Amino acid sequence: MLNKYIFGSALAAAIIFTGCSSKSPEVDTSAKKTEAPATTSASSTTATTTAAAPTVDAISEAQSKIQTVLFDFDKFNIRADMQAIVDGNAKVAGGVDAKIKLEGNADERGTDEYNYALGLKRANSVKAAYAAKGVAEARMSTVSFGEGNPVCKESNEECWQKNRRVDTKLEK
Repeated sequence: MLNKYIFGSALAAAIIFTGCSSKSPEVDTSAKKTEAPATTSASSTTATTTAAAPTVDAISEAQSKIQTVLFDFDKFNIRADMQAIVDGNAKVAGGVDAKIKLEGNADERGTDEYNYALGLKRANSVKAAYAAKGVAEARMSTVSFGEGNPVCKESNEECWQKNRRVDTKLEK
């Protein structure tokens, strides 16, 4: 008798579930579709594109005005002849809505660890100078490449001078 109930319950469940799975959902197609006028969507797209373009252009234009800050051998203080460049860079970077990445570099002399630390000290020195000129510290980040990102690869003083630097990069 118990077997009849189990078999009957299983059969009823199978019929119920099979019947429900073949039923397709009903979709109300009588409702009218409302669309926004084409001019509205086109003008909002144009406004978005127009608003984004000046920011990228402004950042590119500002980046072209930024100059490299050079340092003396084994030093991270800003040289007197570089102060005008630092002041100009701070003015340009502070006038554009962008993140500021300061990339410290060193020449090939010294150990990797020492050059990495020196590059970071140079980047932090420029960051402090920019902050003193009113650039928000929250917008600035520092990184050191040590001797790993040379702009000149010859082993002479003229080339080493070019590699002892901080590059200012503006990013959206």
